[in-house]
Amino acid sequence: MSYSGETVNCQPVNPDSLAPLFAPLSGLRGIRPEVAGLIARAAGGDRVIDLLFHMPESYLDRTARPTIKDAKPGMVATLAVEVVRHERPATSRQPWRIVVKDDTGVAELVYFRFTREAQLPPGTKLLVSGKLDNFNNRLTMPHPDHLLPMDQADRLPAIEPVWPLTAGLQAWHISKGLARALPLVPPLPEWHDPALLKRQKWPPFEEALRAVQAPANGVPDKRMRARLAYDELLAGQVATAVIRGRVRARAGQPLEGDSHLRRVALQRFGLPLTRSQVQALQEIDADLASPRRMLRLLQGDVGSGKTMVAMLAMLRAVEAGKQAALMAPTEVLAKQHHRTLSKLCQVPVALLTGSVKGKERARLLRGLKDGSIQMVCGTHALFQDAVDYHDLAVAVIDEQHRFGVNQRLTLGAKGKRTDVLVMTATPIPRTLLLTQWGEMDVSRLTEKPAGRLPIRTTLHSLGTLPTVLEGVARKLDEGAQVYWVCPLVAESEALDVAAAQERYEALKLRFGDRVGLAHGQQAPEARDAALAGFASGTIRLLVATTVVEVGVDVPEATVMVIEHAERFGLAQLHQLRGRVGRGAEASFCLLLHEDWVNETARRRLTLLRDTDDGFLIADEDFRLRGGGDALGTRQAGLPGYKLADPVDHESLLHLAHRDAAVLVSRDPKLETPRGRAIRVLLRLFERTAAMRTLAAG
Repeated sequence: MSYSGETVNCQPVNPDSLAPLFAPLSGLRGIRPEVAGLIARAAGGDRVIDLLFHMPESYLDRTARPTIKDAKPGMVATLAVEVVRHERPATSRQPWRIVVKDDTGVAELVYFRFTREAQLPPGTKLLVSGKLDNFNNRLTMPHPDHLLPMDQADRLPAIEPVWPLTAGLQAWHISKGLARALPLVPPLPEWHDPALLKRQKWPPFEEALRAVQAPANGVPDKRMRARLAYDELLAGQVATAVIRGRVRARAGQPLEGDSHLRRVALQRFGLPLTRSQVQALQEIDADLASPRRMLRLLQGDVGSGKTMVAMLAMLRAVEAGKQAALMAPTEVLAKQHHRTLSKLCQVPVALLTGSVKGKERARLLRGLKDGSIQMVCGTHALFQDAVDYHDLAVAVIDEQHRFGVNQRLTLGAKGKRTDVLVMTATPIPRTLLLTQWGEMDVSRLTEKPAGRLPIRTTLHSLGTLPTVLEGVARKLDEGAQVYWVCPLVAESEALDVAAAQERYEALKLRFGDRVGLAHGQQAPEARDAALAGFASGTIRLLVATTVVEVGVDVPEATVMVIEHAERFGLAQLHQLRGRVGRGAEASFCLLLHEDWVNETARRRLTLLRDTDDGFLIADEDFRLRGGGDALGTRQAGLPGYKLADPVDHESLLHLAHRDAAVLVSRDPKLETPRGRAIRVLLRLFERTAAMRTLAAG
């Protein structure tokens, strides 16, 4: 990012001038409490700022004013008409029709509820605007959006924003609220570099917001929305850069080792590290040797060898006489890591989960506190208040992609100067890396360990289910183990999709006791027993929901069947596919889909069939579905943003990332004129963590 060197025009701003924007919507004049509640539901918040940032989805152009003769069904039009007569409905199921005319023809206004008969007697001249339709060869306008006396034509908006609404909320409620809210936006300092504003031809913030929310001169230029999107993206990137600076400034403890434990582990592993594993380990070692704390994301595709890299990082801490802990989100995954580390590590590895009770738990807690236990795997139990460490130097957090910035910053609080390594098997698109993980350094594993065979992925319509079952039967007879994943636990009337329970019962009839069932609504003991049975081989065919998406490692499983694959996200399908192909045998993934799927679904499934590059799949999934809450539960949109669109504004995100990096490197405390203006931006977009960091000095 280059700067022009010009001075940013930054007039002083009274912080209290922003206070009205964070006041309740119900305080706006003329907005009834019940309407404020509806707006809050649609806008995602009950403050004035939430309404101001409730962006239109599109715009209706009401400038088309044809005659009735020239009007066409399907168009949005404004007609100047005269009321001819009212045709009352004969029954309550029929609509009320108002026949209108102009000099060229006749049309009908159609209402299913109408109470204004006395106000619109025959002869009344009206301006009506709405979408036209055709019924029995008659031009109709069902439920006009606007119906005004001809002498009040100035009240009809030429360009009308279309906002997302909720039941009971009308567009005019939003418009009325914005008419009260927009004047509350105070004059703001310009926080952007003048050269950027000139190049992009962006107006001031207030002007752009007014143009988007209350356009007066035609459909707003895309530059208006781009300006607002960049404001929000820059606020996020500056906040991340400020926090990243805080992370880099935190004192750590240099860890040096002689690699004697690492050499034993590598010998027991028996395979050489891949190039990307070597690169990632070098980056982690540089962090561990540094006098600052590590906060690094180890991002790797399914089966890329993240656990091996994490274990070697933990062994460096043990070689230095310190402690290391690995936390997993489930007990099943924690036990799996414990088995792996115990097999490869020369030093004993403890296991601490919620199910460890009594004397064994007390023994573990004593060992962690006095330092006799140097390596431990576990669940969230590792970070409970009752757990004290003698000297925790490295904390590895596996599959914790739902943690936010502040949570990640405090994960190492169990040690005085703990280095934190976060692992995820979900390939993260670069856009999400910048918005949700930007305070972390990133290492990426891009290769599979030697000996891993590619997984053959095929598409099958549900009409070929008998043939698929025959193929599964053959593989079972050959001694293979099979996953069968369904999208739901029980049958749903709303969605005609297979249910795990129903499929389990059908497959059990055919294959007998070789079939097991695991899903999220089971008692944990029953689910864990099914997973353990599959891992031991007593269960050969496991019917499951997405509980097997992560943390289940059965090298003998070579077939993955995913029913109604079109219902899953691409990244999730890729994760499920990664449950097979973990041994030396050839593996298969069968994607079962409806006999007819739309073009987008077919394109998604075809991409999965044709590539096993998780990063390519993740980027495509992001563009098709949006990012969700950092790969969490919300399934669309750019997480944490209201004004920025994940696809349309992706290039602006990268620009904001460079802009923020240069700004904070030059002005880390945001004390220059532009820095003070950026502080206003941070407050406007509520980047409170960054504001607290700046306030703390």
